[in-house]
Amino acid sequence: MNTEIITIGDELLIGQVVDTNSAWMGEQLEKEGFPVVWKTTVGDVGEHLLEAIDKALSRSQIVLLTGGIGPTKDDITRDTLCRYFNSELHFSEEVYADIKRLFEHSGRKINTLTRNQAMVPDACTVIRNYAGTAPCTWFEREGRVLVSMPGVPIEMKWLMMNEVIPRLKSAFHSGVYIHHHTLWVEGYSESELALALKDFEMQLPSYMKLAYLPQAGVVRLRLSAFTGNDGELSDVIAGQHVHLHRLLAGHILSEEDRAPEEMLGRKLLEQGLTVGTAESCTGGRIASLITSIPGSSHYYKGSVIAYANDVKCRVLGVKRQALRSYGAVSRQVVEQMAMKAIRTLECDCAIATSGIAGPDGGTPDKPVGTVWIAAAYGEQLLSTCYQFGTLREMTIVRASNTALIMLLRLLNE
Repeated sequence: MNTEIITIGDELLIGQVVDTNSAWMGEQLEKEGFPVVWKTTVGDVGEHLLEAIDKALSRSQIVLLTGGIGPTKDDITRDTLCRYFNSELHFSEEVYADIKRLFEHSGRKINTLTRNQAMVPDACTVIRNYAGTAPCTWFEREGRVLVSMPGVPIEMKWLMMNEVIPRLKSAFHSGVYIHHHTLWVEGYSESELALALKDFEMQLPSYMKLAYLPQAGVVRLRLSAFTGNDGELSDVIAGQHVHLHRLLAGHILSEEDRAPEEMLGRKLLEQGLTVGTAESCTGGRIASLITSIPGSSHYYKGSVIAYANDVKCRVLGVKRQALRSYGAVSRQVVEQMAMKAIRTLECDCAIATSGIAGPDGGTPDKPVGTVWIAAAYGEQLLSTCYQFGTLREMTIVRASNTALIMLLRLLNE
């Protein structure tokens, strides 16, 4: 059962908008037994979209489109689908009623362009979009299905979860059950972990495989299995999971596939702890990651972005002698930042970073990419120096993720 996604829009091709839709769709579809085999992105050119649709339907049973169905001239999906399916547009009173309801709720008036969104191809089944004005359309041809959805993420997600996936499950029973189990493993590089698990991987049955997904300081290890017997699959996964635990004893950071900031938040809630951050080179990114999690107000106290040395001293209370003797990028300074953040922010634990993100500012003994990170909990303190490379953005991202994981490790001890 091949599934294909086509995302539409010049903004995706030129990088003005990042395509997060297809990544989210792929994750949800695989959970339901519809693994995505191809993804294609095309611009706002009718001929290019026609070619992409024709190719997709020649090789896939399910084709899902997002984008290009708004009210403006560059929204070409609806007209292109009419051409492909030899269809004519007709006015849908049902869709227009939905549009009117949304506009009345927000106190806006419907204009001509918005009213035109009620024009739908007569060869499709219309799926009502309660999250927006553009309807979803479902086409069928020779046992294959094409579904066109809005590109607005919140609308697409609502339609996928409430309408499209349930209809696909009703129309196609793939007969394939897919299970994933993901571990977050620390203390190994990707290659080291692959060598450590070489024999384990060799003995896996043909319908199971391992995937190594390296991130800053950790490797996400995903065990996947595909079979036609759901009950049997659960038992086999459980057995392999026990085997992995024996092989990776002491190196498993988490058994849930969650981002480090979410894992840390759960741990803090479980232990009834609060956290604060003292950031230099990461410039508030750690604080942003922590507060991106709903409910973080229950455990996050605040941040001191101590980019300048005088802020490290005046606000946090870092000793000037430590800065003179060791420099801002040092164990002594970053440990003081972490411990004094606990006092300043009145929290139970804290994370601190100080480094050289670049592209300049490096020295022979502290090159660009050097970052000291400290995590403190009560009187416990953990600090490490890392070298994250010469790319500024990569250094900031990796330092932020590593800092979260370091505190999580400390709380797990």
